[in-house]
Amino acid sequence: MSALPHGYTNAVYKRSVTRGALVAAVFILLGAAVFIFDQFRPFGDESIDRSQPAMLKAVRDLSQYHAAAGEFQVVLDIEQDVKWVPDALAGQRTLFVVAGSVNAYIDLGSLAEDGLVLSEDRKTVELRLPKPQLDKPNIHHDRSYVFSQERGLIDDLKALVETPDQQRFYLAGEAKITEAARQSELLKRAEDNTRVMLTGMLQSLGFQVKVRSD
Repeated sequence: MSALPHGYTNAVYKRSVTRGALVAAVFILLGAAVFIFDQFRPFGDESIDRSQPAMLKAVRDLSQYHAAAGEFQVVLDIEQDVKWVPDALAGQRTLFVVAGSVNAYIDLGSLAEDGLVLSEDRKTVELRLPKPQLDKPNIHHDRSYVFSQERGLIDDLKALVETPDQQRFYLAGEAKITEAARQSELLKRAEDNTRVMLTGMLQSLGFQVKVRSD
């Protein structure tokens, strides 16, 4: 096979270089256009909500009197170690702040059965209050956050491609807030407030009131 003329080879080479330069220029211009469009968005954004309206699934009557509420905050210090591996390579330690509230209530449904006794002369009412109870903590996600976090190199690399899972921190915070609510004066405050409310209501109707607690 005979070789191509030298001038022809140079011409082909020049055309290839020119074509490559044009392609690179096109990509650069497209990238710049996308960047400018994303930054300034000349036509503005439009959000279309095609969600269906909320549907009522069930209705239930409540007999609970929520008599007290407590606001709680806990700072979790959770460390994950990898055995036989230095902390600089793997593992992490996280300080996570969890905020939440707990309601204390008394279920007044039992008053209709044997919790309210009227005297024979119909002048005195005896109340037997049920024991107060605690609702499940309501975690405030807008006030819960990572305070600080130390990670090894491997965990740092994983964090670049994985979405952080904070559910375990919320579960741990919920458990600690529940225990703190049990140890607090929240239950007693709910019982006292319910007693005051029912006593005042019945006295306004002309009854003398005696209150007993389970």
